Amino acid sequence: MEIFFILGIPLLLALTCLLIRNQRFLGIINCLGYLLVLFLSVILLKQIALSGIKESFLGFICLDALSAFFIFVIAVVVFASALYSVGYIKKDINIGAISEKKARTYYLLFNLFCCSMFFVPAVNNLGMLWVSIEMTTLVSAFLVGFYNKKESVEAAWKYIIICSVGITFALLGTILFSYAFSISGLSRSLNWSDMVPVAHILDKNILKIAFIFILVGYGTKAGLAPMHTWLPDAHSQAVAPISALLSGVLLKTAIYAILRFGIIIIKGVGFAYFAHLMILLGIISLIVSSGFILVQKDLKRLLAYSSIEHIGIISIGFGLGTPLACAGALLHVFNHAVTKSFMFFGAGNIVSTYRKHNMNAIQGVIKVLPFTGMMMFLGVFALTGFPPFSVFVSEMMIIIAAFTKGAYLIAVILLLFLAVIFGAFINHFGKILFGNMPKGMVKTTEPLTGKLAFLFLGLLICITGFTLVFIKGEWIWIVQKLFLV
Repeated sequence: MEIFFILGIPLLLALTCLLIRNQRFLGIINCLGYLLVLFLSVILLKQIALSGIKESFLGFICLDALSAFFIFVIAVVVFASALYSVGYIKKDINIGAISEKKARTYYLLFNLFCCSMFFVPAVNNLGMLWVSIEMTTLVSAFLVGFYNKKESVEAAWKYIIICSVGITFALLGTILFSYAFSISGLSRSLNWSDMVPVAHILDKNILKIAFIFILVGYGTKAGLAPMHTWLPDAHSQAVAPISALLSGVLLKTAIYAILRFGIIIIKGVGFAYFAHLMILLGIISLIVSSGFILVQKDLKRLLAYSSIEHIGIISIGFGLGTPLACAGALLHVFNHAVTKSFMFFGAGNIVSTYRKHNMNAIQGVIKVLPFTGMMMFLGVFALTGFPPFSVFVSEMMIIIAAFTKGAYLIAVILLLFLAVIFGAFINHFGKILFGNMPKGMVKTTEPLTGKLAFLFLGLLICITGFTLVFIKGEWIWIVQKLFLV
């Protein structure tokens, strides 16, 4: 029953945007609504993941532990983004960047975007999964081009065109999966719950070709290199809380789709085929992202390329396939979602205050924005996997899994590129956080809701990092229920 409230609350919040004119009141209602969604997602995860019970409603909605986990991750970031949006949008209105009417449009699109993301892990039909992911593209494109500047409109068009091409490949892959199911003598169905039990009797050659289309299609949306080219532009031009949603959870919905098809492939073709493709794209993503991170000058694009890096790490984790590696990969889904949202909130405050994206023109952030500066200082270490923060735990789980499996080359590649990226981030952020306050800049007051969003995510980053060190065994047991179905 919780799932109907989780899907319905964003729609109700979208309707309130048509009825209520006060944008601040809309922001507060959004926060309360998504706090309730977060609470319901925790209950749903507890009921399904710990009990092992699967829920199905008329065959359209089918929830297992994997679905509940991704719904929970989305709910966490959506609540934090709703909280951060209140102060951020108010500041945009005060400086004349947008009007009150435009702010209401923002909240309408925000809620529709969130609703479409919640649908992705909830639907059983793989065709509806495709529709839900396409809806996330169409709605979020308006939020990428929200400011109607030349750069943002160009980024929005690039986002639509590249992701639409990718999603076309995903549609072809979905059709091929359906074809393999139908020619096996079984009834025509696109329901994942119908395909998995009979995956072993489906035509292996068709499944292999179909998964290539799926990986290219949904891999484009996930930001896996070399299909990542839309991502830096879209993330850098979107409204800051939307950048957090794009990087934190939108990319993960595409990973979720790949996993759903991947489970069919593992049961129908064998794990090796799935593993080789996932590891290959993961390593390519690491190599490409590290190169761009080293030479990057734009603050938000830097964080966007970091997302490509972390999606690559997640892909490698699932490709390794051991319980420890899968546990690390799923944990990294959560850790990256929380930490990257945290960093995009900080980047949003910096860009909004300095009116610049170029890191060469930004310095003394800790003096101009003391709270944001301190949060970004901690966030840099958290995002680059420095102990005792949460990202360190999940990355170490994947690296240890690679060593224990005998995949020494993969482990060395991971360690090498993580070290390079760590050095690059320290260098970039050391320049912008410290130094003298620029002429004409004054110490700026930061909104309370923005501070609360930072504290909420920061608490999750620290708690996850500290506690999972002591409950690793229990986490792996839970993950076996999540992924190894």
